[in-house]
Amino acid sequence: MSNPPLTEARYFDWPVRVYYEDTDAAGVVFYANYLRFMERGRTEWLRALGFEQDVLREQEGVLFAVTAVELRYLTPARFNGLLTVRSRVIQKGGASLGFEQQIIRCTDQSLCCTGQVKVACLDAVSLRPRRLPARLLAAL
Repeated sequence: MSNPPLTEARYFDWPVRVYYEDTDAAGVVFYANYLRFMERGRTEWLRALGFEQDVLREQEGVLFAVTAVELRYLTPARFNGLLTVRSRVIQKGGASLGFEQQIIRCTDQSLCCTGQVKVACLDAVSLRPRRLPARLLAAL
């Protein structure tokens, strides 16, 4: 699958299909699964910038961990629905990134979920905070 380009407003969109395993008994996306969709969006955003997380761990000695999440659930997403995970960086720190993310239902462009996620850059061995790699900062 080719990576979608970054959009003009520095948003990155990634498509997600809702599978049966993502839903509860009513066919509605289970609330915690929106976090999984957002994780995919951030991972694919990094990939679109030319960074693979396993390569960053092996070559740069860094990995990323979520340190804070704030979500707001607005309208339900349902089984077999096509969603867009929209992501953008809203904060750059020395050892962290803050993201604004949205889950949008493709059929009517309704916002299903919005959130802010803070991610820390950690040393892969010690798991202590570490500065973001210069190459990644330059790509932002």
